[in-house]
Amino acid sequence: MADKQDSATSSLFSLAAQRDVKSQPLAYRMRPRTLDEYIGQDHIVGKGRLLRRAIQADQLSSVIFYGPPGTGKTTLARVIANTTKRHFTTLNAVLTGVKELREEIQLAKQRMENYGQGTILFVDEVHRWNKSQQDALLPWVENGTVIFIGATTENPFFEVNAALVSRSRIFQLKALTTDDLLKIAQQALHDPERGYGKYHISFEKGALDHLVEVAGGDARSLLNALQLAVETSVEPFPPADPEQEILITKAAAEESIQRKVVLYDKEGDYHFDVISAFIKSLRGSDPDAALYWLAKMVAAGEDPRFIFRRMLISACEDIGLADPQAIVVVQADADAFDRIGLPEGRFHLTHAALYLATAPKSNSALAFFDALKTVEEENAQTEVPNHLRDASRDSNGFGHGEGYLYPHSYKDHWVAQQYLPTSLQGKVFYQPGDLGYERQIREQVLERREEQIENAAIDAYQENLSYSPGDKQREMWVNRTISERGTMLRKLKETLYGQLDLRRSDRVLVLNAGFGMLLWPAYRLVPEGLVVAQVENQDQASYIGQYAQTLPELSRPEIHCQSVERFFGSLDQGLLFEAVVGRNILSKLRDAKERISLLAGHLAKGGVISLAQAVPSESSRLSDFVTDSDAKAKMVDCEKALFNATGPALSSWTGRDLEQLLAESGLYVHTTYQDLTEARVVSSENLTRWLASSYQGCERLAGKLISLTKEPLCWHTKVAIIKASNVPLKDGHKNPKHDENWLQIESSGLKSC
Repeated sequence: MADKQDSATSSLFSLAAQRDVKSQPLAYRMRPRTLDEYIGQDHIVGKGRLLRRAIQADQLSSVIFYGPPGTGKTTLARVIANTTKRHFTTLNAVLTGVKELREEIQLAKQRMENYGQGTILFVDEVHRWNKSQQDALLPWVENGTVIFIGATTENPFFEVNAALVSRSRIFQLKALTTDDLLKIAQQALHDPERGYGKYHISFEKGALDHLVEVAGGDARSLLNALQLAVETSVEPFPPADPEQEILITKAAAEESIQRKVVLYDKEGDYHFDVISAFIKSLRGSDPDAALYWLAKMVAAGEDPRFIFRRMLISACEDIGLADPQAIVVVQADADAFDRIGLPEGRFHLTHAALYLATAPKSNSALAFFDALKTVEEENAQTEVPNHLRDASRDSNGFGHGEGYLYPHSYKDHWVAQQYLPTSLQGKVFYQPGDLGYERQIREQVLERREEQIENAAIDAYQENLSYSPGDKQREMWVNRTISERGTMLRKLKETLYGQLDLRRSDRVLVLNAGFGMLLWPAYRLVPEGLVVAQVENQDQASYIGQYAQTLPELSRPEIHCQSVERFFGSLDQGLLFEAVVGRNILSKLRDAKERISLLAGHLAKGGVISLAQAVPSESSRLSDFVTDSDAKAKMVDCEKALFNATGPALSSWTGRDLEQLLAESGLYVHTTYQDLTEARVVSSENLTRWLASSYQGCERLAGKLISLTKEPLCWHTKVAIIKASNVPLKDGHKNPKHDENWLQIESSGLKSC
């Protein structure tokens, strides 16, 4: 019974061998029968290769052959069939299903039980079977009933069940080379039994080369064309006289193969490979490659709307704000194509592709996915900052929306304020590129971001859970936002860096870097140099560090969170700086002598120190805003004690004291002053605390001074802008050791609120 079933279901290869060889296509007749006849794929069946050894030893395990058509997958299976002592049977996944598979499995079991003969099951086009059909094969591969050989033109890691792939060794076959195809053609021309070895065949110059070139690595296509060229070049074929010469002209060769059908399955792996190559060519700014892959798709009949959809994605993913017009151009071309259609619509496909390929590139839009990842990883619902909440419903009860600054009311329609949730303040998602349009906005984006981070030093974005008109944090927020602190900081930054003439390789030290507003200009100005920053607390270090993580590792600023004295003690011995920038590092002037000495000791020859230092004794005082004459007189008496030479270290010194101390350190100094003005809100709590701690003897005046908390005060802050060096300055200012008239003081500032 088994013998009859075996006979009835004999393999495709056995049946074909019994047919009249002359009636078969040349490509079928010339299929190699042994490994020695097999041409190409040396990387898997060459001398000494694993697969060749396994075939020769008849110890083959389950394998999958993956590669484009015409590369020898089925032929290799035939070689195995001719070599193995096992029974070889074949199924075509296009024509068969689970029923036929079960029949073959049953026969395989019988062979093993009755004759001890194993079975090799070859499944051609295995990717055509669905998941359940492939699953039906799995147990029999697992228990060794059959050795499985699969052939597929699709990537098996996507189109074949993972379980089946894991139990098989994958061999990828490549398109045949020109040399391989020439050998195959010569083999067919000289084989007297299966090919044309009995005839005298010659080729016009270039004719055979044309067949090989147009075949594009496909042996089947080459042999089919060769057969057509030979058998149509003489009438009749075969010729009556075997000695008759058969000349294949170039025209005959061209007519025989014409244009090879482009390998392109719209649902297959190659389809996705080609569109991937097209998009990557656009991304890589290679217009030639982009046109080639575009032509490949159009020639194969790809839907142009699909191509336009992918280009619309690329316009934002790969070009983005480097050229905001890219999306407009592609959309216009797509709309024009819808009106025109093929074949003229190919101009619009080409126009869009060339525009994208030659446009400046930026992938900054991928920042969205960083933001999305942050949202997905949040442990709790993120609160919307209070000032950003909708004020139209419950602003009276909970203060929603209070403190929001309307950008259109400010210069350039922008003002620094917090928009991210408090927990994410300082988080960076968007990194502007440095090409095209994005290069124009890069500096503005970075500077505004830095100003926003610096302006968030005080965190007061908590929702009012109950109505509290005197809420401390709300008053702190109002104080900070009304003061336009960001504008003041920007002016100081521009002034301090305006005093420096930095080279790209300079080393810059930023002291009291805060939240980075003074740090990042240095980073941009010295790309081949070094930037070191000192901050006073961990919050500042975290903000700067989070921003710095987005920068290349080698060029990131060094961040040190420690006091100025400990910071200098931790520096590498001999490290000097061409520029030192800082603000308010000399506030306790009596204790500043050591700091100035440290500054001077770490300044390179010809280096410049650029500092901003607020001078409280020469700035506004509370008495300036008191209208009651008795209260004002008492306030002035209290302030005399507060600001005289024996007063608190933070307030009992003048600008001249600061200048003298710097000069005594041996530095050449030039000082100017800025009078910075802000609208400052003084809360009742701050007023009471201020009087108790500093205005001793004036505590009882709190009731009379309550009017100071009603409206913002026009507060002036005198800021000393210091430029110092260990060599004479270019503007000619001297050191007192050399000239009694060394000091020149200039004054500038903003005089109105």
